[in-house]
Amino acid sequence: MSSRPEFQAPPEIFYDDKEARKYTSSSRIIKIQADLTERALELLALPKDGLPRLLLDIGCGSGLSGETVTENGHEWIGLDISNSMLNVALEREVEGDLLLADMGQGLGFRSGLIDGAISISAIQWLCNADKSSHNPKLRLDAFFKSLYRCFARGARAVFQVYFESVEQRLLIFKSALEAGFIGSLVIDFPHSSKRKKEYLVLTCSPPVPKRKGDNSSENEENQTVITCSALGMCFWHEQGEEKAKNYGKREGEGMDTEEEGTDEKKRECCTC
Repeated sequence: MSSRPEFQAPPEIFYDDKEARKYTSSSRIIKIQADLTERALELLALPKDGLPRLLLDIGCGSGLSGETVTENGHEWIGLDISNSMLNVALEREVEGDLLLADMGQGLGFRSGLIDGAISISAIQWLCNADKSSHNPKLRLDAFFKSLYRCFARGARAVFQVYFESVEQRLLIFKSALEAGFIGSLVIDFPHSSKRKKEYLVLTCSPPVPKRKGDNSSENEENQTVITCSALGMCFWHEQGEEKAKNYGKREGEGMDTEEEGTDEKKRECCTC
């Protein structure tokens, strides 16, 4: 059986009282969660003006990622489907507001309220049909459409995701784009099986010029950026090199992969 939690049980069952406390007391998990959240905030590229923003922490668990948001000077609302995880967060007296909610049923926040969102290893749970009434595509659509509505224009969401397959990646991308987002997939350390991490970066308005102080594209030798648009144009950036290719929008067209040279470099492009 796979060790990945989403393949073992629904989140509200897997993260019971015992597992929630075990997760939160692990120094290794705490370190990983902090590192992933710092990277997500970097990719969120919030203005460097010293003003706090109101962020969503989607799948906040026991508040480990929220603590990093607080340390960076922002306010946050955390939502999670596991009551046990939220109880641990309350015991730890995290500074964010907590909400017991199933993101697959949509978000009920007022339009334009939220300045941005992060999510660490949570969105892939929506691809599971844990109940007979669950339809992954409908749940993804409900989530992304409601997220788009509650965002201020120009706001970003950054999802750190452990994709199971190319098909799952495309399913998530398609729902996000249909909701109105423009998306990029940032892959850190794409050639390292251990260090590789993927971040889905979504914006609810057309791309804007790079903001002053935005360093999310530094150290390009250690990341690949794949940008998707509704025009079916795919771009990638790697080691300072920029290329583009139009793959069209034929039905069923999926992920394109290129390999170069003897070092087996790979670039993956998502066709929207």
